[in-house]
Amino acid sequence: MAQPHLVLCNPDREESPLVAQVWSAIRQNAQELQQSERALARQVEEGVLRRDCFAEALGFWLARKLRTPELDVGALLDLIGAAFDADPSIVAQSAFDLQAIKDRDPACPNLLTPVLFFKGYQALQAYRISHRLWNEGRVHLARHLQSRISEVFAIDIHPAARIGKGVLVDHGTGLVIGETSVVEDDVSLLQGVTLGGTGKECGDRHPKIRRGVLIGAGAKVLGNIEVGEGAKIGAGSVVVSPVPPYTTVVGIPARPVGPPNTGMPALTMDQSIWTPDYVI
Repeated sequence: MAQPHLVLCNPDREESPLVAQVWSAIRQNAQELQQSERALARQVEEGVLRRDCFAEALGFWLARKLRTPELDVGALLDLIGAAFDADPSIVAQSAFDLQAIKDRDPACPNLLTPVLFFKGYQALQAYRISHRLWNEGRVHLARHLQSRISEVFAIDIHPAARIGKGVLVDHGTGLVIGETSVVEDDVSLLQGVTLGGTGKECGDRHPKIRRGVLIGAGAKVLGNIEVGEGAKIGAGSVVVSPVPPYTTVVGIPARPVGPPNTGMPALTMDQSIWTPDYVI
């Protein structure tokens, strides 16, 4: 079968300086990998070095991961390319997400690795396509992609959720983000996090996560509540009440601990929790 014709590098689509910088680094990483690991040389050649831009390489990997008999690689590339053209910010957001992983995850050696191997990154970029489809009124196709993303990556993000840029989904397994959730820029989410509702209520029923928030592994944030800018939620916590800005909360139910946070926990990835020297 002939390879599908890729049209994801649209010369009329404005490319941000970060996208160009990211793509240059990815190509260099790919050339180094091709030389050092011959078993992956063909994969890297096909998926990166034959591609003309970051959008094309990203689209290729997403289509390859998500293909089904109903939606093959060619059909998915058409959908992805149309989404990129309709909303060029998707490509820019993907570059910001990639840079966020490199900056915050010590297990990430370069910018190529998440594109090829990190399912948290891949799932988030696939969500961005489903979100575009949802906003276009193509809700059944958006739900199809949501289901496929969940099957492939074990990450369930409703296509109506609103997610900003510079978001790190670390590992990602078991992550659930509900329909009316909002995740602003520069947030870090670890595995097993749930942004969910509290029952059968309708309407706006999911959390609003503001900029710079760090949510630890296994934490559950439930209901239409706000987690303020620069807050930190400890691993395994259950949050059912609003969290003020720059506050750390832990426990079941979560409660504030320690002094106010300085800076943005999502950027430092400091998951340590303040404890007093003694307790009376």
